[in-house]
Amino acid sequence: MLNSLQMALVVTRREVRDQLRDWRIIFPIVTLTLIFPYLMNFTARRAVNFVQRYDAPLVAERLIPFLLLVVGFFPISVSLVIALESFVGEKERHSIEPLLCSPLTDGQLYLGKLLAAMVPPLVASYLGILVYLIGVYTQIGWTPVPSLILQILLLTAVQAVLMVSGAIVVSSQTTSVRAANLLASFIIIPMAFLIQGEAIIMFWAQYSVLWWAILGQAVITGLLIRTGLAYFNREEMLGREMDSINLGWAWREVRRGFIGQARSIFAWYRRDVPVALWSLRLPILVSAISLSLGYLAGASLANEFRLPPELVSFDKISQGFIEGLQAARFYSTSGTVVISLQNLRAVLIATLLGIFSFGVLGMLVLMLPMVIIGFVAANVSLAGHSALTFLVALVLPHGLLEIPAIILAGAAILNLGATLTAPAHGKTIGEAWLLALAKWAKIMLGVVLPLFLLAALVEVFITPQVAVWILGK
Repeated sequence: MLNSLQMALVVTRREVRDQLRDWRIIFPIVTLTLIFPYLMNFTARRAVNFVQRYDAPLVAERLIPFLLLVVGFFPISVSLVIALESFVGEKERHSIEPLLCSPLTDGQLYLGKLLAAMVPPLVASYLGILVYLIGVYTQIGWTPVPSLILQILLLTAVQAVLMVSGAIVVSSQTTSVRAANLLASFIIIPMAFLIQGEAIIMFWAQYSVLWWAILGQAVITGLLIRTGLAYFNREEMLGREMDSINLGWAWREVRRGFIGQARSIFAWYRRDVPVALWSLRLPILVSAISLSLGYLAGASLANEFRLPPELVSFDKISQGFIEGLQAARFYSTSGTVVISLQNLRAVLIATLLGIFSFGVLGMLVLMLPMVIIGFVAANVSLAGHSALTFLVALVLPHGLLEIPAIILAGAAILNLGATLTAPAHGKTIGEAWLLALAKWAKIMLGVVLPLFLLAALVEVFITPQVAVWILGK
């Protein structure tokens, strides 16, 4: 391990030396390190002076830590440009052939490039944070608590590695700098949403939540690095000349993975669907555990956010449930369609989010219903009623079909996201992902959607009767 790291650092030193010779890299780093913190200090001073006029110091107390986060983030944005150019830029300049022909392994070469793209901007980011802290202390006397400083430093580091690892994957899988820059939007847009989420956390002063943000980004970063190592191939990089969109080939790959060897729908259900389900046994287990944790998380929230006892009485729940269904006209076939489309929409949103997060965000979306169920059931118990009776009356009838469908949907989404992190021998990253997409479609159309339709029928025509019969006693 130590020898591999030493060999990777050879590449890192080479890359850093080249970066320090290029004024187009040094100038923005120095500017963002020295000038941007000064602008943030100016903003903080003006904000404090403004809110003091209206006796609202809380605004400044929440704004200054956020500006500290921004000061740390902007210099590391340079790392995205450096990383995007790391492999494909050298290929266009015809300077990568000697590097690829070196005795370094693929892992050492990849790690060296990753460190080279991350270290200079990260050092500049930390210097910018130091300049900002000195300035804000000198001008308004503000000093952060040590835990906040540690969180900002860790957030800055993990965001740098996250951006760099994603950009290195893009750079190693594209054939031109132009294509890499266009694909960078899939890194920039999620990072923008992430910064907005962290801003909300900091404005609400829920700094303990930042530890979970750090952990989540660290997990995704590890998966991105694994993806890059799994699909980095120097021979394929040298041989790939142009990326082209072949929709016909993509459709054939998905169709082949979806249909398999089946000649009829009965053979498909008898052989291909069970094989697909068996191959998802580990993701199914992870999905089931995640939903269980979601229920427990919702139940734990009931101790902090208790509902009034009169709102969770069985009479109130039964009456509200029936009136809600009647108002929505759910006692009909149209109600079945509405519920099915709602479940399907949630799964599609979870799938879209899962694609960009290795299935993590998609699983979180599917956990939300279980969080709500656990929260309400725990409040029912705290009000002196039986949580088991509540679950049997309102969840169990259709939940026997709907919960397994959600578990299988989560497993398919996790498999789709995790495909990018596991090496697919003999296949490109595109081929492996298309086959995973075909398996996702097979599970969704063959199992999940029929279960959702049956669950919706039960929820419309059976669950209300069971709820009235049990809760009305």
